[in-house]
Amino acid sequence: MADQRSARATSPTRARKKTAPKKGPEHAARAACQSLEGLIGHRAEGVSAVRRSDDDGWCVVVDVLEVPRIPDTTSLLASYEVQLDKVGELQEYRRVRRYRRGAADE
Repeated sequence: MADQRSARATSPTRARKKTAPKKGPEHAARAACQSLEGLIGHRAEGVSAVRRSDDDGWCVVVDVLEVPRIPDTTSLLASYEVQLDKVGELQEYRRVRRYRRGAADE
């Protein structure tokens, strides 16, 4: 009887299909930060934008600390636009803005 139960539990009709987890904006943001840090050698401060790109990939804007200074409000940061494909692999990046931490947005 126990053999019948285990056979039923593993039968193909009762087996659950495993689906790959969806790679959403959180995954894209983490992947962009890690890839960019590895390439440019500067620490990511955060992500200021994530959006879907035309090819079902992601466009992520990562803010990076480029020149640390004392006081911290005078440190130089930069925003990089990072393009990822649909599985989260880096396709390209470019710096789009450089600014002082204490400067107000324009």
